Amino acid sequence: MIINSMPRFIPIQKKLRQMAKKEKALTLARFFKTGPGQYAEGDKFLGVVVPQIRSLVKKNTDLSLKDILKLVHSPFHEERLLGLLIMVAQYPLASQEKKQQLFKMYIKNTRYINNWDLVDLTAEHIVGAYLEKTNKKIIWQLAKSSNLWEKRIAILSTFKYIKKGQPDLTLSIAKELMRDKHDLIHKAIGWMLREVGKRCSQAKEEEFLSQYGRLMPRTALRYAIERLPTSKKKYFMNLKPMK
Repeated sequence: MIINSMPRFIPIQKKLRQMAKKEKALTLARFFKTGPGQYAEGDKFLGVVVPQIRSLVKKNTDLSLKDILKLVHSPFHEERLLGLLIMVAQYPLASQEKKQQLFKMYIKNTRYINNWDLVDLTAEHIVGAYLEKTNKKIIWQLAKSSNLWEKRIAILSTFKYIKKGQPDLTLSIAKELMRDKHDLIHKAIGWMLREVGKRCSQAKEEEFLSQYGRLMPRTALRYAIERLPTSKKKYFMNLKPMK
């Protein structure tokens, strides 16, 4: 009997690359800011869209952690996303031991989770999910990191708790990150504050904005107030920023 010893990730890579479109790759590279000095400088794209990637996820949810890691370490953005989404797909049905392995692998490889879509589609489902009933110290460590993407992982992982009506950690992390200078952190803070108002308590969101609105970056504030009544939007936007 002939045993196929080829690693599983290789035919998966081949299928993904068969989907690639050069023109789409150029569009995605521009959209995700891969130019000199931009936040994703040097990242490479194949030109494959998310629905196509998700179709491969569904067919490969049993992929080994070793093969997943090969995808996560890829120089191509879509292959990293594929590996991460397979991790997300595996997590809910995994044993507690496997969940711990997925979580540890995620945290150990944050340098490869290096764009906002990679963070936003995964952080709550692995980091947030794993830490739900345990100490949240790691989220604070990520929030205090000098790495842009680890800070975004910190705030986005709390989306898990917002969806359960628990806004307090999000509000604390938002306060911690308010002084950050990067636009992608400002947008993440504003987005999560908006979700607090939508899913947990508008009163809690407004209380936070009343206390810290003058200190918040304008981008964060604009994102946060999107769902508020016009009169309240005007009130918060008219708060004089504190330097």
